[in-house]
This record gives sequence, structure tokens and C-alpha cells, in this order.
Amino acid sequence: MSFNYQGTPVYHKDPNAPNLPSGWSSFVHAVLATALFRCWHILIFFGAWSTAICVISHSVHSLALQPTLITVFGTVLGFVISYRTTSSFERYNEGRRLWSQIVLGSRTFARTVWVHVPDSAYPNEPPAAGQTDDEKKEENKAKTLIEKKSVINLLEAFAVAVKHYLRGEDSVFYEDLYHLVKFLPAYALPTTIPSVVDLNDSSAGDAPTSPHSGHFLGPGLTKRTSAPGHLPLPTTTRTPDHRVTNYPTDNTLRVDGYPQRTEKMSTGPENYLLPAMNPPKYSLFDLFPFSLLVRMLTKKGVDVKGKTAARVRARMGDHRGGSPYNIPLEISLYLGSYVSALQLRKTIDTPTISLLLATLGQLVDALTGLERILTTPIPFSYSIHLWLVTLVYCLALPFQVWSTLKWFTIPATVLASFIFFGFLVAGEEIENPFGYDKNDLNMDHFVHNIIRKELRAIMAMPTPDPGVWAFSSENDLLFASSDQDERVPPSEWMRRGVSGMRESLTLM
Repeated sequence: MSFNYQGTPVYHKDPNAPNLPSGWSSFVHAVLATALFRCWHILIFFGAWSTAICVISHSVHSLALQPTLITVFGTVLGFVISYRTTSSFERYNEGRRLWSQIVLGSRTFARTVWVHVPDSAYPNEPPAAGQTDDEKKEENKAKTLIEKKSVINLLEAFAVAVKHYLRGEDSVFYEDLYHLVKFLPAYALPTTIPSVVDLNDSSAGDAPTSPHSGHFLGPGLTKRTSAPGHLPLPTTTRTPDHRVTNYPTDNTLRVDGYPQRTEKMSTGPENYLLPAMNPPKYSLFDLFPFSLLVRMLTKKGVDVKGKTAARVRARMGDHRGGSPYNIPLEISLYLGSYVSALQLRKTIDTPTISLLLATLGQLVDALTGLERILTTPIPFSYSIHLWLVTLVYCLALPFQVWSTLKWFTIPATVLASFIFFGFLVAGEEIENPFGYDKNDLNMDHFVHNIIRKELRAIMAMPTPDPGVWAFSSENDLLFASSDQDERVPPSEWMRRGVSGMRESLTLM
């Protein structure tokens, strides 16, 4: 978004913004988001089961039982499933709240940097040989502007990195992230959550490392050999077998305590970037009963494809060994280094420094809370017991309602199964709201349509000067109670003086 000279916003389409469905597409999207398409195979099974019970009871021998258990267990089961769904929704709602905290922190940090950091945030130093004082001041202003723009870009990078981090997309090689962080030296910070490729790599045990990589290669990007002194370029293969790590080695230079790359990042990786949205494709393992094998195969290190496998990997704990990279936390260190530099230069006051540090703590707190949601699933024993109890209840239902409903037992059983299992699968889907499911949080919208656009709008104009905008001739309704009153510009109020202004205030 930009502005013309009258202040009218001019919006430009964001090429990375997700396309929102409309018309029939929106209707189909809404239908596919229902629980029906997560448990249809279960409904088919119970439809066939109830049909078999009805046929046997009608043609061979009555299998009817007393319906006593329906009332007793049905009420208890309803309360338990309600609690399960409520617990999942609390996690969903907490995830949304923490993303709002990231949005708030980005707004506050960017506004404070852009408005409260002076145009020249460098101490007064004598100019270099052959350089005039004006040239030195202009140089300091240019350096300050580059710093401010880079820092605000890192705020966008923080949000983008959190999005990929929560999805287990392990690398910086994405279209919406790479150009924002490619110039940063890399830390070897341990992650709290598993990456997409961690589980695949854990069974290999022979992933090589390289001291020449500043950042690691991500999903769809594998290491290939190169001449010494050159960064290994990623390839376009979609099945990574190895990752490049960057723990400090003897070949890693350190300047003033910061790890530095031994060579510059070439432009080659920019030709191999993955899309900002990289959802897993459907596979055979998304269908019942093959979906029951996903967790077992994933734990054994098998590279299982599909959306179900992606959800399982995202929910699994860190016992499989995590990626040695926490990119959002890395970015927070560089944001903190900027605040530290401002402290050392003594170019801004203490309250502003305190606000920047508090906002940075807010961003890290949100990251930690999102990690907590992702790495603390509903206990497996509780979840599997609830599924078993629901399964037994629905299996016994046709026996107990046959004597009353006869052939209506079939639709009644299917309907009851849809109610109970629908809540269960809906709860499991929103338990981890950070993936690509239709009911997950739209993190791409938060990043691209809110944070990115607002940060660019903040930087679209220099720091507003109240000595300019407050005295604009367009500010001609300053002391008016409605737009029908006399239009008096600030210059006229200056001529009338304070007494005239106060007199006008008493008439409002």
C-alpha cells in the first residue's frame, strides 16, 4: 500500500497473498471443512454393521438387547466427548491469541523504531579524512535508515519464520523468507519442535555436515557437492535425505562474538526456493484403513507421504531429535542486538529502550507459547480410550434399538456415529491449528495480509512531523462541532490567538 499527496491510500495486490474462495468455490470449501469428510469411512463401516445386524435380526434370529445402556453410557460419553472438544478448542483459541500477540508486537516494535529512533542514530564523531561534516551527517542518516529498514524487515521475517517453524518446514529456503534473512550469520540454536525431515533423517544416521553452510537446507532441498569454498546449492528434489548443519567449526569465523560465514551466499539458491505455502499432497495413507499405519511407520523412520502423516509429524514430540535450528529465536537475537546497539550509542532515551525490550520479550513469549501448544498434545491414553469407548458404544447401538426402530436402526446408527465421531475428529483437527487443514489458523493471512502490509505502510512515509500535518490547510475543522461549521485553517487560528481558540472551545 502507498499514499498519494492527498493521503488517499493506494492498494497494490500482494502476489504472495492467498486467494480467497468465492461463489461455488466458497460453498465447496465450506462443505469440505465439515467433519463429514474426516469420518466418512467410519460412517460407511457403521452403516454396513447396522445393516448386517438388522438383516440377521429380521431373517435369522433376533439380536435385540435391552436398551438400558443407551441412557447410562450415552450421557457419560456425551460429557466426555464435549470435554475433549472443548480442550481442543482452547488450544485453537490460545494459538489465535498468541498470533494476535505477534501482530501487536510487530506493530509496536516497528512503530517505535520508525518514529522514535532519530534520523541519525549514530554518535557525533569527527569526519574521516577528506570528508566534510555535512557528508558525515548524511552518511550517518543513510546508515540509520538502512538499519531501521533492515530491522523492520526482520520483524516480518520473524512472523514468516514462526509460520514455517510451526509447520515443521525446516529451512529458510522459502519465497517469503529467504530474501529477508539470507544476509544473517547463523546460530546453532536447538529447536523445540521436530522438522518435516527430522523423522526421515533419524533412521539414516549418516547425514553429513558442512562448515560451509550458513543456513540449512530445507524440505525439497538436498545437499550436493561443490568445490571447496562455495556454498552447496540446493536441488529441486522433493525427498531430502541429508541436511547441512552449521554448528560452529574451526572454519567458522567470529567477529566480536558473532558467528560469521566464511563466504557470501550466492544468488544460486534463489532459483530453487520453495513456495510460501507448501502443503503436503494427498496420498494413499490418507485413506482408511491405511491411515491407521501412519504413526507406526513414521516412528520407524519411514518417509510416509500425505496430509495425515504431516499432522502426525507435527504432533510428535522432540524425542525423535530436532533440527538444530530455531530461526525465529535467531531473528529475535538480531533484533535484540539492534536494541543493544542503540543503548551503547545513547541516541534514544531509556523509556524507548524499555519499550523495545518489552515488545521483543512479547514476541519471544508468543513463540514459546506456540511451541508449548504444538509440543503438548492431548495424552495418548486418554485419546485412545475415548475412541475405544465410542467405538464400543456405536457397535452395541444396533442391538439395543432394533426392537424399537426396526429398519430405521440403520440411519439412526449412522447418525449417532456421525455425532460422536464427528466431534472426535473435529477435536483432533483443531488440536494442532498450525497446519494446512481447512479449519486451521490462516497463518499466511496473518503474515502476508496483516503484518507485511502494515509494516510496509509504516515505512512508506518518513516520520510524521506534527509541525507539518497539524498545521495543514486541510485541517480546517479543528474547533468545529460538525462539518457544517465555519472552516478555519490553522493559520487563521494562529492569527486569532489562544483567546480566540478557547472561546471557540466553550461553544462546542
